[in-house]
Amino acid sequence: MSPASLDPAALDAALEAVHRAGMPGLFAEVRDGDQVWRGAAGVADLATGRPVTPDMRHRVGSLSKAFTAAAVLRQVEAGRLTLDTPVGHYLPELVPGARGAAITVRMLIGHTSGLAEYLPYAYPTLKALPVVADTGPESLDDNRHTRFDPVELISLGVAAPPVGTPGKAPGVYSNTNYLLLCRLLELVTGETAEDHITRDVIDRAGLLDTELPTGAHIHGPHSHHYESWFGMIDPPRDFSVFDMSWVGPSASLISTVADLNRFFALLLDGEIVTPASLAEMRRTGPVIAFDGTTIDYGLGLHRKDVPGHGTFWGHDGSAWGSGAISMRSADGDRQMSLAVNLQRWNRLDATGRPQPHPIDAALAAFQRLAMTGDTAPAGRD
Repeated sequence: MSPASLDPAALDAALEAVHRAGMPGLFAEVRDGDQVWRGAAGVADLATGRPVTPDMRHRVGSLSKAFTAAAVLRQVEAGRLTLDTPVGHYLPELVPGARGAAITVRMLIGHTSGLAEYLPYAYPTLKALPVVADTGPESLDDNRHTRFDPVELISLGVAAPPVGTPGKAPGVYSNTNYLLLCRLLELVTGETAEDHITRDVIDRAGLLDTELPTGAHIHGPHSHHYESWFGMIDPPRDFSVFDMSWVGPSASLISTVADLNRFFALLLDGEIVTPASLAEMRRTGPVIAFDGTTIDYGLGLHRKDVPGHGTFWGHDGSAWGSGAISMRSADGDRQMSLAVNLQRWNRLDATGRPQPHPIDAALAAFQRLAMTGDTAPAGRD
């Protein structure tokens, strides 16, 4: 891609269009070669009108999984773990018997273990998931300051009916997998997962504004995080103060768009894990995401093919009220990280399905422009 493909005025306008479509606030950093654009639109606080800025810290949800996966791969490189060893060899008390013997470390990282998501069992009003219309947001309020035990959460996921056969496609996205990976890291390093990922990945990458919190607060300049839960919370409620032990290091990361771009650039250049480990991370297969769509997922990395623009690698994520995505072109020329401060804005129709919202199209248009420099309407990729 040529340097001219980074158009600051067009990026500013596309970001503003997402805000006008109904997003309270969002901010992004786009890189094209040596060029860097940072922008923001909207507000960080609906009550005061305080604007968002591109340097704000933000909960990035399951983007954290790329960090966890990198930490596990580094332990594989050190010889303390192997990808194709059953998890039951390491953690027999957590995944006992035949399932522990059938599920490997690789399957945990790639969401092909067949282990169910524990969240509907930990949050009672979400028990009906994935049937969103039969859920309610009350559990979100009830658990703002709940300190969950990761072993208890894992046990809920292991005890739940399996969602697939270990190693068989398609996989099914599940936080149970990554809480187990965090326990594996603690077993082989003797550190908490938060401390180890911080030392071996975050600090190694030189990320000065990124952390795995152990408390409920976001420190430093940040936006409020507004959750709508498909229109059932109206107006959307601020969940930026929230104990993230319900997902732990697998989805609790706080970062900035600049740090995310730096992390994925280093990771995909083979400077955090070895080229051999990176090749393993890029071995993808179909995985069913929380929203029911099928994504092309490797070991902690998403792959997205954009017609006419090649392949992009990265991850996305959401927490209560916050969302983020970071993608980088396979050739390394183009990179985008984006953060938004409203989640689950789509209301449900009479059949209980999320209805399209103007935010959807505006976000897709911004992401396409940011990733490719292409102002054409986004189609189905």
